[in-house]
Amino acid sequence: EYEGERNAEGERHGRGKARLPNGDTYDGEYERGLRNGQGTYRFTNGARYIGEYRQNKKHGQGTFFYPDGSKYEGDWVDDQRHGYGVYTYANGDSYTGDWFNHNRHGQGTYIYKESGSKYVGGWTNGNQGGAAELIHLNHRFQGMFLHGYPIGHGKYVFDSGCEQRGEYVHPEPVKETGEEEEEEHTLLVPPKWKATDITKVTLWTPSEEQPAS
Repeated sequence: EYEGERNAEGERHGRGKARLPNGDTYDGEYERGLRNGQGTYRFTNGARYIGEYRQNKKHGQGTFFYPDGSKYEGDWVDDQRHGYGVYTYANGDSYTGDWFNHNRHGQGTYIYKESGSKYVGGWTNGNQGGAAELIHLNHRFQGMFLHGYPIGHGKYVFDSGCEQRGEYVHPEPVKETGEEEEEEHTLLVPPKWKATDITKVTLWTPSEEQPAS
């Protein structure tokens, strides 16, 4: 079902509205029968995309509203979140940064709404990875991350004026064998922090001046 402009060949071309067989609707620009240019696509599940299209695919700048209340606003390439964008999650968390093939990848900042903590640094295939800084209310960790966990040498910097250096060490994986099946399952164990030294920074405190006699 289509209502709108067509070209000499009878193809959808220009501005138009369409209802797809699955119930989705599109209101926007067409070129030679394909969604091309600015448009709004509404899904039957409540999702909605407002932005640019190229040859029937989300491509360029666009905003996608997901059924769970989350939202992505940024670059698209061939129907994938790709480039730079901001994703606001249903729980209030947010990610601002690079995307590659629909995943967080490159440099980005993730803010945890509930705690106020903030991760600033590298991402790999959707997970925290590379050099980064994890900032909390009164301290921060600076180091490397892998698959969402800190790994290797790093340091904690406390607002009180001291630094604790050390490294995150991966414990041996825990293997368990099911009673009914003889297959072994490897359980992922988070790395553990091993402190090496603490450097204290002397804070300057103003002393009371003695009145001149």
